[in-house]
Amino acid sequence: MADLGSRLFARIKIAPTGSVFSPRMFDDLGKRAAVDQALSRLTKAGKIRRIARCVYDIPKMHPTLGALSADPDAVARSIAAQAGYRLQPTPARAANVLGLSSQVPAQIVYLIDGSSRKIKVGNQIIHFKHAGPTALLGAGTLAGVALQAIRAFGPDHLTSGIIQQLRQSLPSEAKTGLKDLAHYAPHWMASVIGAVTA
Repeated sequence: MADLGSRLFARIKIAPTGSVFSPRMFDDLGKRAAVDQALSRLTKAGKIRRIARCVYDIPKMHPTLGALSADPDAVARSIAAQAGYRLQPTPARAANVLGLSSQVPAQIVYLIDGSSRKIKVGNQIIHFKHAGPTALLGAGTLAGVALQAIRAFGPDHLTSGIIQQLRQSLPSEAKTGLKDLAHYAPHWMASVIGAVTA
């Protein structure tokens, strides 16, 4: 049987380029201490890159620039999965991700149900902010992202154009998820969800 490092690397190599991974993803291959040691050896051998504590990737390479920075969304998802946190984009980031706003938030901020913290990734800092249950409705789903995007505009700035854009761009499973979340959302959001999913 191949050693743990070889089995780890074999799994890592078949992931899409730029994928980010954490030790928890390899729980089925061995004990945590052994997995950590194997990842450390792969890092020292130059086969993978350590981005932050418990976060690794095989970087995308540019012919001129060399190794590119990791995707902050993928890093955030990996960190949250490793720590067992629920993860949700901020309203402004959600609106940008769904193409409802061209404004790119100055800071990379995610909402979590754990303790607030900052993680430095290359030249960027990812902020994790503790949030309550209402802000984390639908965390980890496209429906949750859509809910956050609706929240970004508030009841006074939502236009029929934004509602129409959501109706056209959201897949049916996200709309079904939104309908389920409507029972827990503020009243004004519930009425918007009704218009989006009608």
